[in-house]
Amino acid sequence: MSSPLRELDHRSTDGIDVTMLWDQLEDRVLVSVSDAKTGEAFTVPVPAGRRAYDVFHHPYAYAAATCEPRDLMAAGS
Repeated sequence: MSSPLRELDHRSTDGIDVTMLWDQLEDRVLVSVSDAKTGEAFTVPVPAGRRAYDVFHHPYAYAAATCEPRDLMAAGS
């Protein structure tokens, strides 16, 4: 069986990788961010009614609005 996550787009800048993923099982889009310099990583679900590419290009803004601070800190530990 194939992975339920399919990569839709990816970009990398200065050690920060941003990947847009489609979760086939849940039928939703996620944006995953990992910072090679700090080791921090987090995933932001694209909110209903939002454009996936807006989240893809501005994941930190959406993470601040949708993730609890402890979730962001735990992802980096």
